[in-house]
Amino acid sequence: MVIAKKIDIRSLDLAQLQQHLVVMQQPAFRAKQIYQWLWEKSATNFDEMSNLSKDLRKTLDEGFAINAVQVNNSQFSSDHTIKNTFRLADGNIVEGVLIPLEDRMTACVSSQVGCSLTCKFCATGYMDRKRNLNADEIYDQVVLIDKQAKQNYNNPLTNIVYMGMGEPLLNYANVLKSIERITAPDGLNMSYKRITVSTAGIAKMIKKLGDDGAKFNLALSLHAADDKKRNEIMPINEANSLKALSEALKYYFAKTKNPVTYEYIVFNHFNDEISDAMDLAKFCKHIPCKVNLIEYNPISFADFTNAEGDKIDAFANYLKSQGITTNIRRSRGKDIDAACGQLAVKES
Repeated sequence: MVIAKKIDIRSLDLAQLQQHLVVMQQPAFRAKQIYQWLWEKSATNFDEMSNLSKDLRKTLDEGFAINAVQVNNSQFSSDHTIKNTFRLADGNIVEGVLIPLEDRMTACVSSQVGCSLTCKFCATGYMDRKRNLNADEIYDQVVLIDKQAKQNYNNPLTNIVYMGMGEPLLNYANVLKSIERITAPDGLNMSYKRITVSTAGIAKMIKKLGDDGAKFNLALSLHAADDKKRNEIMPINEANSLKALSEALKYYFAKTKNPVTYEYIVFNHFNDEISDAMDLAKFCKHIPCKVNLIEYNPISFADFTNAEGDKIDAFANYLKSQGITTNIRRSRGKDIDAACGQLAVKES
């Protein structure tokens, strides 16, 4: 006897869920109730749906699955950052981080199991990409990290960054659906302005964000404003040159009017000279933007080291002298490998 596979209920939109309920001879309004439990109340099993009859809950459980993500392990940094390994319903593992600051609580979430981009300075880049995350798996990371923020620091999440494992724009549909559910009034009802999606630079998908009228913030992991240097550390640049990226970003800005953030890790003796800052300043002239200079977090796979403090300060001061809004971002969670570029699953 072949046992029918359960339907992933969170893969259905409201209209599709209503169609299933009609087939089950249930009134259409039940779909809205179930949808509310799934996306507003973040239910992880049907028994939680207390305004449904026991018979209906049993029927739902027989035909549908809520593939809830679970916290597999949590590590606490000396600076109060919390790194989580999340176990997916199929047994795969991804990582996500809670970054608590005085004025904000930020969740850093993953969009893929592993990554295919092989950036030379990033631990995730040395992993294979196993698959994309579904929208509900990204959503679950946010819900679980929000619970951590409330339990440990008595404050809810204020910000979400798609800067964990994977390249978000290579999982475009699921990333956008997750943001829709996170921001929707019948979802988590968070503001688009509090969400940042970071990309290594996929020109055609940046243009698609413009066509789709993206309301969230966009960050580009730049790390070099010279094609030769960027090719060396980010192979993606060979097919998405700085010229192609600048054209895509101009198109994106023309469509959305959203400024862009450039993320720039300052590596010792690689991209830390004033000549490098001059290249970056020229790239910044294309559209309104700001620059985050990021402290590098060493990984065992690579020989890069962080630039000297006075070099970073001089770099920042040059950019500021050119009228470019510039911030120096200090790393958090380094002692538990939770900082930028350090996420790589080390357990099963």
